[in-house]
Amino acid sequence: MPDLLIELFSEEIPARMQGAAREALKKLVTDGLVEAGLTYSGAGTFSTPRRLVLALEGLSSESRPTREERKGPRTDAPQAAIDGFLRSTGLSLDQLEKRADKKAEVWFAVVEKPGRAAAEIIAEVLEAAIRNFPWPKSMRWGTGSLRWVRPLHSILCILHDEAGATVVPLSVDGIPSGDTTEGHRFMGPGRFAVTSFEDYAAKLRRAKVMLDQAEREEAIAHGAKNLTFAAGLEVVEDRALLTEIAGLVEWPVPLMGQIPEAFLGLPPEVLQTSMREHQKFFSARNPKTGRIEAFLTVANIETPDDGATILAGNLKVLTARLSDARFFWENDLRVAKAGMQEWAEGLTHVTFQSKLGSQSDRIARIASLAREIAPLVGADPDQAEHAARLAKLDLRSAMVGEFPELQGVMGRYYALQAGEPEAVANAARDHYSPLGPSDAVPSEPVSVAVALADKLDTLTGFWAIDEKPTGSKDPFALRRAALGVIRLVLGNDINLSLTKLFRTALGDYDYRTARHDSLSRGASADEMKIFSGSLEGWIRPAHDEDVASLLAFFHDRLKVFLKDQGIRHDVIDACLAMPGSDDLALLVKRATALSDTLKTEDGKNLLQGYKRANNILTQAEEKDGVEYSFGPDPKLAETDEERALFAALDQAEAKITPAMQAEDFATAMQAMAALRGPIDAFFDTIQINTDNQIIRRNRLNLLHRIRAICSGTADLTKVEG
Repeated sequence: MPDLLIELFSEEIPARMQGAAREALKKLVTDGLVEAGLTYSGAGTFSTPRRLVLALEGLSSESRPTREERKGPRTDAPQAAIDGFLRSTGLSLDQLEKRADKKAEVWFAVVEKPGRAAAEIIAEVLEAAIRNFPWPKSMRWGTGSLRWVRPLHSILCILHDEAGATVVPLSVDGIPSGDTTEGHRFMGPGRFAVTSFEDYAAKLRRAKVMLDQAEREEAIAHGAKNLTFAAGLEVVEDRALLTEIAGLVEWPVPLMGQIPEAFLGLPPEVLQTSMREHQKFFSARNPKTGRIEAFLTVANIETPDDGATILAGNLKVLTARLSDARFFWENDLRVAKAGMQEWAEGLTHVTFQSKLGSQSDRIARIASLAREIAPLVGADPDQAEHAARLAKLDLRSAMVGEFPELQGVMGRYYALQAGEPEAVANAARDHYSPLGPSDAVPSEPVSVAVALADKLDTLTGFWAIDEKPTGSKDPFALRRAALGVIRLVLGNDINLSLTKLFRTALGDYDYRTARHDSLSRGASADEMKIFSGSLEGWIRPAHDEDVASLLAFFHDRLKVFLKDQGIRHDVIDACLAMPGSDDLALLVKRATALSDTLKTEDGKNLLQGYKRANNILTQAEEKDGVEYSFGPDPKLAETDEERALFAALDQAEAKITPAMQAEDFATAMQAMAALRGPIDAFFDTIQINTDNQIIRRNRLNLLHRIRAICSGTADLTKVEG
């Protein structure tokens, strides 16, 4: 069985597109070959800046012949129907067969397709893949019609077996296939022929091309580590940058240069961001001081002077870039040391959202909400409100204007320069967090208060103007904001009522929207008097449907979050049915305890016992038209099993009641699970619907007590199984 090697050689492919392109080439070609009847044993894809490569092992040499029987119209059907069937099969009328089918004769077609040579199929599939390749952006060049990410120069396509290599003949827009390729643009020997994948990879390496993306990443990381270790420094890890640079070079040569002393006073985040964004440099840090003192660049060529000329050119450009950064830093420090009032005033003219006012309006709302949240998280209300008013001022700074990803980070530096306390400065840095599932969760009380206020204001604001996420669309990242609130609450074990906070925040929007509307329509002096008092005195209640909708949205996000931790949706639903479901920390404690209990044999059997008791009791109440909720009398117990259940329920209740008051759901559910044995024994030996109505009523009341005790922690009727 032959092996197949395909290489599409072009001008430089953008690094960000190479990973998806490898997968697309593999899928388009392998799916096409399999659909045409070929099989293969293994596939590998590779890329460099100038080539996409697919290697298949164990490809079948031809497709299998096929035979298909297709039922057509009746023999007396209209001629148009028969003609259509003939066209679909590619046969003539004399090639069809008449067969009896129930009450009529119908035409049958037997379509036989002979096997086809692999080369013929490969040519068709590869041409279709090239012409329909899903590049995010593509271009045309010359006079041809082919579109590719960059001009395509050559197509290498060969089949290799024991007899040797043969070229698969095809031509795409005037570009013929062949068995040759090129190595490195500057260090390679020119075009050369290859006979197999092993020959191809070996000759490319001699031509200064590392074919494997992972190998190039490892070479860069290893070389950078050696350079920094020798200088007593360490590389600042940046996986995304490593992947990007490996897609920019075919023969990576790491080089290290020193950052001029004049720029070492800049914050390390500024140096790292400037070098990464503008020049794709890694940063080298002094582990003793934490300062960024050197840069690492990756050349695509070996030079006689060991990269000295390259480093000199890079340093010249770097100096210009860092001079800009130092200019921004020094100007921002001037504003920060003056109290940042200039930036605060500037935010009044920056629109947050057309219906939600300016950034200044938003800051006022966040500050008000942070004051409400502060006591719930152990923060000082005055400090939390003050931190919220400062947290976003760096949006007007020159540094954040140049590097938006530094918002918050620079806010901390500027707050410290303004003489603010550490807690306030840290809140400026942390209030955006957590931004994603891998981002750290703030833990300082002031930071937590401002971070919660920031995210809750965003959510309630867009709910207030009816801009909710729909389907896969979430242009304002509201799902991420909700997940951020969930992680903040759970990460810091905060008990708070989301419903109350929603009402507070939505009420603030009601106030501001009403005031803005009145101002815009020229309200009278009497009308404006309602706005002259305190905010709290005017706020009208938020709409219940908005609060309910927001809470349901949070519950959906929580289900997704807890699913990753192994907690089933039905378990969460059982806990959501209980009071206090707007307290996420309480809800998760309840769900975790129930999930852990249901994983035990006692928990599983208790669930069955509970459902049995609930079903019998529900049916009896429906039949009798009464509710059996009067306390059962242990004096009416007739058997040892019945008396043992009374005693077990007393013992369980004595443990469950204080545990529930202390929100110790694990202990409460352990006490519930201990009822498994007595309940099983009760059902195994006792007839509930006995002829003695007094005994029957007492036993039904006993079932009610089982249901009441087990339902105190969660609505077990919603648990599956």
